[in-house]
Formats: sequence, structure tokens, C-alpha cells
Amino acid sequence: MIAYVRGPVAAVTLSTAVVEVGGVGLELLCTPGTLATLSPKVGTGQTAMLPAALVVREDSLTLFGFLDEDERTCFELLQTASGVGPKLAQAMLAVLGPDDLRRAVGSEDVKTLTRVPGIGQKGAQRIILELKDRIGAPVGQRQVAAAAPTEAWRDQVRQGLQGLGWSAKDADRAVDEVAPTAGETPDVASLLRAALRALSRA
Repeated sequence: MIAYVRGPVAAVTLSTAVVEVGGVGLELLCTPGTLATLSPKVGTGQTAMLPAALVVREDSLTLFGFLDEDERTCFELLQTASGVGPKLAQAMLAVLGPDDLRRAVGSEDVKTLTRVPGIGQKGAQRIILELKDRIGAPVGQRQVAAAAPTEAWRDQVRQGLQGLGWSAKDADRAVDEVAPTAGETPDVASLLRAALRALSRA
């Protein structure tokens, strides 16, 4: 099992990061919030360490990267629920984050869970039923993405939304909607989640 990946960040795309380990570039699927913390490091020679999970299928090996151990643990737990695969588990973390998921499941908040693309009311109820006694309480130690320059956050949030499957038009609309809340030191992860909530309401 691959527990983590550490090395220089060679590239960051809409949905992946490439980390160089021993002369080999490992591509990791990451949430937009995680990618936002890596984007400033590209080309600087700085080293990143990402907790990781390797998902093995008959026809593929897929490596997922996470902001911290809490996110990885939550990712693995989510997949124990019926109907939740790695892609859906990652989408849940992208929209809500570990503590928000714990609160939603613990309080049986179906409405919050259905904000995640691909989860309907029945799916949310099933997840709550299967995970409520195992997901635990919010830990309150979540790392936040680094603040982005005033205008750079727009591109990062837009790219994150498109990486999750939203169209360029929808992404632009959501970015414009959350822009008034950005402030002088925008938090990309928070803005991305706000944009996802705005799109889910539409």
C-alpha cells in the first residue's frame, strides 16, 4: 500500500498533480482544494507530501492524493458505503470536506449530502444509515488552502469546477456569484465550496 507521496511538484492540471518520486512522475487525482495548495509550488523546486491511496481495478491502477490524513481516512471510509466508489468519495470531499461530511451524516442532513453531484435522496439516506455510527464527530483540525492573490483565485476556482465536470459557462457564473465574498486574501478552498453550493442550488 502507498501511504504517501513526497517530492517536487512537477505539474498541476484541472484534476491531478504530478509529483516526482525517485525520478518517476506519479500522477495523483486530487480534489480542487488540495490542488489549490499545490499550484503555487509548481516550478519552485519545493517538496510536497501528499497522503495517498492506491485504488486497484482489473484494468487500472489509480492513485489518489489528499490534503491531509483526515481527508484520506474519510475517503476510505466513504467507500465502505453501498454505491460509493472512489470517484464519488472524492467528489463528496471536494464539495463538503471531512468535518462537513461528519456533521451531515451525524445529523442525518440529507439535503447537504445531495449537494454532491451523483448523490440523490435515497443515496444520501443509505450513506447516513451505513456510516452514522462509524464516521465519528468533527475533529476541527482541518487545514485550509493557502490564500491566493486577489485575481489568481478566479482561475483556480474556475479550473477546479471544470475539473469536477461543470461547463465553462457554469463555472464562470459561479465564480462571479462568490466573488463578492473573496475579500483581500481569498481562500481558494472555501470559495470553491461556496461555488459548488451555488451550482447545486441552481
